[in-house]
Amino acid sequence: MAGKYLALKSEEHVAPFRVTEFDKIFERMREMQEVISRRAFDLFEKGGRMFGRDLDDWFKAESELLHPVNISIEETDEGLKVEAEVPGFTAEELEVSVEPHRLTITGKREAEKEEKKKGKIVYSERSAERIMRVVDLPVEVNTEKISAVLKDGVLEFMIPKAAPAKKIAIEVKAA
Repeated sequence: MAGKYLALKSEEHVAPFRVTEFDKIFERMREMQEVISRRAFDLFEKGGRMFGRDLDDWFKAESELLHPVNISIEETDEGLKVEAEVPGFTAEELEVSVEPHRLTITGKREAEKEEKKKGKIVYSERSAERIMRVVDLPVEVNTEKISAVLKDGVLEFMIPKAAPAKKIAIEVKAA
């Protein structure tokens, strides 16, 4: 699916919505793991380098850096309707990978806050907000005919089911 784009409709405009190969999504996952790992190590050092709290540090770092993506999946006769909550993200900040049995949504946005007083920077803050959600789909889907709409912070997919496999009768012959 390299280079494929869906027309993602949003309230303001229609924007290109990138459907990405799993390898590229996997690279983004590895990048997120490194960021979380660095933050977990910072928490480990700030906590006095106490061993035995590695999972606590990891989960705290994860909760600080990754925002949850709530998902609902509805199955119809034709396919799946998937709704994912992605408040504050634009179509350009989201990437999606769809495989026959899996949907992966990732997103990254940079947020900057800056307050000035008499020309000197008194306060400056930058944070990267990220989302990642991997969902195993309950049925095999057709990855070629997906539509997606982003409206009011909800990303809605209509994914048709894959055509059922044809049954082939095989005659068994004795050797």
